[in-house]
Amino acid sequence: MIVLITGPVRSGKSTRAVRVARDLACPVTHVVTARIDPTDVEMADRIARHRSERGAEPVIDVWQPNTPGLADIIALAPAHTTLLVDSIGSWVAGQLLDLETLAARDALATLARLEALAAPLLECLTSVQANVVLIAEETGWGLVPTTAQGRVFRDHVGRLTRRIGALAGRVELVVAGYALDLRSWGTPI
Repeated sequence: MIVLITGPVRSGKSTRAVRVARDLACPVTHVVTARIDPTDVEMADRIARHRSERGAEPVIDVWQPNTPGLADIIALAPAHTTLLVDSIGSWVAGQLLDLETLAARDALATLARLEALAAPLLECLTSVQANVVLIAEETGWGLVPTTAQGRVFRDHVGRLTRRIGALAGRVELVVAGYALDLRSWGTPI
């Protein structure tokens, strides 16, 4: 089963995703997608809080050397296990760091490259054997970013989240600590 948990910042997405993953009654592995800058004290604290909430469950960091990419991690996960992917926005941000020079020159080429990088993820989600709970940020609820790179990030995360939602058997929106089952509230477009 694929489950998408989406919503704004600090809405309770991660807390909800942990609960959903554990309720699937299979061993849970957390897939961390944030690149860690050791000089960023606030981010290090945020990551430490997330890890303490997760207890002793295994963690895979997609940015560590010799770690397969996110699509390969998901594709290789065995049946009767659950992967909790936290988060799509962090994964895209990490890719944008790799594409920083291109992003500064050509927003459209950057979007095309991000789409190509997302294709294997979307493909593996169509045939995955494990349960996958993905967290995605709703990035387009505010102002249009003033930079091309900000717009590329917002647009790509929005499109990717929508495409993952179309593949998911369950889609929840978390706002102000409340989870709404979107499949029971509306029809995919």
